[in-house]
Amino acid sequence: MLLRRPREAERVGIMVERDPQSPDPLPCDTPSRAATRTSTVVPIRDACAHCATCGVRRQCLAFGLDDASVRKLDALIGVRISVKRKETLYWPGDPFSALYAIRLGTFKTMVSAGDGRQQVTGYRLPGDIIGFDGIDDDRYTLQATALEDSEVCVLSFDKLEGLGAALPALRRNIFRVASRDLVRQQTMMLLLGSRSAEERLAVFLLDVAERYWARGYSSSEFVLRMTREEIASYLGLKLETVSRLFSSLQESGLIQVQGRAVKLLDPAQLRRLVVRAAN
Repeated sequence: MLLRRPREAERVGIMVERDPQSPDPLPCDTPSRAATRTSTVVPIRDACAHCATCGVRRQCLAFGLDDASVRKLDALIGVRISVKRKETLYWPGDPFSALYAIRLGTFKTMVSAGDGRQQVTGYRLPGDIIGFDGIDDDRYTLQATALEDSEVCVLSFDKLEGLGAALPALRRNIFRVASRDLVRQQTMMLLLGSRSAEERLAVFLLDVAERYWARGYSSSEFVLRMTREEIASYLGLKLETVSRLFSSLQESGLIQVQGRAVKLLDPAQLRRLVVRAAN
């Protein structure tokens, strides 16, 4: 299970349907086709959760903004979407209109080959923003699917561009988040091209631990929402290889695994394994 560090997780508001008296969102706030079919649209004003009090604010666009700027960012977010486990938020080819800030839950992103094969390209946590893949061609190129019941804030890209022009600090945050995405992709390319199977899994576990720590959770105990098969796809390995490596690391006393719950028993040794191999 995820263990919260001393800063407690904020209490999640009850999911509610859109208030009939609330103004309809503008077209650019409209959720993608999959989200519209099955997800619950939640008006921000009804759910008592805002950027100023969000538990993952430091990872998202509100980080470092003054109070007035945060209120403007809050006003930009027209709706939140509740996405059930295994539901897809957007598909390749869907028209691009918004970025999505993950408030609760986790997602995987996938790319599809022409022959129908799929490759997991990302394991996305609360505070991450997904949808950048749609900016270039005005259509999403990836598939974003919830790994558990999740919630995202809809960031109309047209509105975000306009607000970013007026708020330089927000514009820097947009660049920062986009850059973080790019660096993670480059790191993954290096990982797949130059690391052994054992090193890939060790780097993956350490990366997840660090990302949970940055969000206020324990860095030694967490739940991997991706299946072994999805982890294998993400790391460019075979399913049996990933299963064998989890068993091997556990037998070596480096980790403890129970289902999808992982405990890092000796993260320092895991890091030494990675550094030693790199040298």
